[in-house]
Amino acid sequence: MALTIATWNINSIRLRMPIVERFLNAHQPDILCLQETKCPNDLFPHAPLEALGYRHIAIHGQKGYHGVATLSRLPIEETIERRDYCNIGDSRHLSVIFTAGGKRIRLHNFYVPAGGDEPDRNINPKFGHKLDFLEEMKLLKADADAGISSILVGDLNIAPLEHDVWSHKQLLKIVSHTPVETEGMLAMMAGGNWVDLMRQHTPEPTKLYTWWSYRAQDWAAADRGRRLDHIWSSADLAPHLKDMQILREARGWERPSDHVPVIATFDL
Repeated sequence: MALTIATWNINSIRLRMPIVERFLNAHQPDILCLQETKCPNDLFPHAPLEALGYRHIAIHGQKGYHGVATLSRLPIEETIERRDYCNIGDSRHLSVIFTAGGKRIRLHNFYVPAGGDEPDRNINPKFGHKLDFLEEMKLLKADADAGISSILVGDLNIAPLEHDVWSHKQLLKIVSHTPVETEGMLAMMAGGNWVDLMRQHTPEPTKLYTWWSYRAQDWAAADRGRRLDHIWSSADLAPHLKDMQILREARGWERPSDHVPVIATFDL
């Protein structure tokens, strides 16, 4: 069977419902993982999403900030995990288990802290929070559960490789591409036995971006992007990846997020 999983930092689910509906109508992924929903659980817009066929919805939200949601056409198991990374009450993680093609799969949905502007934890607590969050994520193993495969998606707010940014040299001191962040992410990936599916499908030196700043007057012409959104898997699922699409055109939709959807297609 074909399985499609999409990830998208939507930057407010209620504000951007029109483009969420546009995306779901056009691409119809089996599962869509959203980040930065900025919506408390009791106000989450279940009805229009269920009307589009996404009747299995897991949410972890809070008012005004953060928040993740996983929308599925496929049934998900009742056990839903919401981890409080760094023990400060942020809604930044959600995991569900579903079955596809005879495989049980745990799907992690993450929104990693952005880290502020100054890459120095001594003067910028937001950057310290990000580094602590990444350190805690190193405990997450792709093969942690016997008999269960793993997929990890989300806005991880780090562009780890040289060609994940528009200029490696110019961004080495910019939060999201500093060595302490990129080395930490690569160590987390290696230590957790995760496979970077986007780079498996499109190896370096091809440039890959999923985010373009709102600050650019003409984001498309400047094309100063970063690959902040990721799809990883356990090693057993990697051979089943058949396609990976970055929906660049979504950055130009009306009232867009500064991130675009990324869609992975598996043949199970």
